[in-house]
Amino acid sequence: MATLDLPTAEGDLTPYTTGAPREFATAPKRPFNRLALAASHVVADPLADVDPWLQPAVDWERTIAFRRHLWRLGLGVAEAMDTAQRGMGMDWPTSLELIRRSTEAAREVPGAVVASGAGTDHLEVDGATAVSDVISAYEEQCAAVEACGGRIILMASRALASCATSPDDYARVYDGILRQVAEPVIIHWLGEMFDPALSGYWGDDDHEKAMETCLAVLETNAAKVDGIKISLLDKEKEIAMRRRLPKGIRMYTGDDFNFAELIAGDDEGYSDALLGIFDAIAPAASAALEALAGNCPEEFYDILEPTVPLSRHIFSAPTRFYKTGVVLMAYLNGHQDHFVMVGGQESARSIIHLAELFRLADKAGLLVDPDIAASRMAGVLTVHGIAA
Repeated sequence: MATLDLPTAEGDLTPYTTGAPREFATAPKRPFNRLALAASHVVADPLADVDPWLQPAVDWERTIAFRRHLWRLGLGVAEAMDTAQRGMGMDWPTSLELIRRSTEAAREVPGAVVASGAGTDHLEVDGATAVSDVISAYEEQCAAVEACGGRIILMASRALASCATSPDDYARVYDGILRQVAEPVIIHWLGEMFDPALSGYWGDDDHEKAMETCLAVLETNAAKVDGIKISLLDKEKEIAMRRRLPKGIRMYTGDDFNFAELIAGDDEGYSDALLGIFDAIAPAASAALEALAGNCPEEFYDILEPTVPLSRHIFSAPTRFYKTGVVLMAYLNGHQDHFVMVGGQESARSIIHLAELFRLADKAGLLVDPDIAASRMAGVLTVHGIAA
């Protein structure tokens, strides 16, 4: 197997020899007993003549090909979410084109599931932004997603977090939008660790108090809510909220630290999944979910537990930069031919971080072809001034 000199946190270069990959099926043989959506990344076009910090350029063919890869594995796609660099390089017009293309591609794949993010990110946020502006912005994006024939994931709004003065403002916005949607939506509560601009969402910095406002909105609008995804990286808060959800509303875990045990559940219920880490570990996630559906919990944990250290590393603080690790995994595993990201976000993590990601991915058996992955990692090291 290949050996690389990888940098460490101590500033040394230490030889690392790759191991054998785990073998996973290319498609599941039985349906899952959990709903599972992968929040998917976008593949940048490295040859586009744009200023990366200012203009997104997407390789549409490779981006949609990756979604087909996820669908083949039995996973749904959560489209145009924060994993797709929404608000970190991807603007609303490009996101809408992504939604349109992904929704069209899903129609060609039997059983393919795609749900798409609708938010307010086209709204200019300043001191004059009002709650009514937020409602109008949500209405515009929801209508656009529905016009594509898509299902809606109602994303958290930076504009609302900026202008809301009380929990009542959140209730006003969500009540107003949910009354209008054609089909039940997934509501996404994205924590401030993913986006600092969302601090105090639902009208309070205290998550338990914010949860009360959110639960009240869900109760009022239960017929228009399929489920809620919470991304707070706190399993106890998720479990507490899951046990209080109105009947018929699903909990979609967004906890990339504790997803295995939350999906497995307990005597009082379980979480479905809407996870960015499923983009990076899709074959393992598919195999684990198939094992769970086959009443093989030991196999489920055997597959997923080695991926948890990798996920915790990818999503380590500052958590919002996790997209860099997700895209590196796609590059190492041959889903794209370069490590270039929309917005130049390939620079958002240090080479020390990326080297540890490589080690953890290999130890979890997630490098499909370790020799190719090592060759590609060597190129990343060279860019950082480290000779292979």
